[in-house]
Amino acid sequence: MQINFWETFMQHRFLSAMIFASLFLASPLMSHAQTADPAVKKSESGICHDKSSSSYAATKKFEAFASIDACTKSGGRLPANAAAPEAIVVKKSDSGICHDKNSPSFEKTQKFTPFKSLDECVKSGGTLPKK
Repeated sequence: MQINFWETFMQHRFLSAMIFASLFLASPLMSHAQTADPAVKKSESGICHDKSSSSYAATKKFEAFASIDACTKSGGRLPANAAAPEAIVVKKSDSGICHDKNSPSFEKTQKFTPFKSLDECVKSGGTLPKK
């Protein structure tokens, strides 16, 4: 059995071309799926639009963010007609500890439920940090 060099070469070339074409055609679909509906879009002009913004749907070129807070911390700003977001006074961590702004862990706590007061946090089942 003799292997024809050109036949093998053309088979590999065809296979490589098919793989490349599949990746090339699928990549725009995958990137669109990842950024289809982010919670917040930061436009090219640096404005942070959440889903309640009248410009959210019209914003096509954007950087995606999980929250308005993350967007503004990246250098973005709120739209001129947007109300300022309510400040978070207490964060209840995923482990159930209530951190107010005096807690050394307040800024470090990234996954949390916001509350207006320590009392409200504790009533929800949270505990105060150990001192």
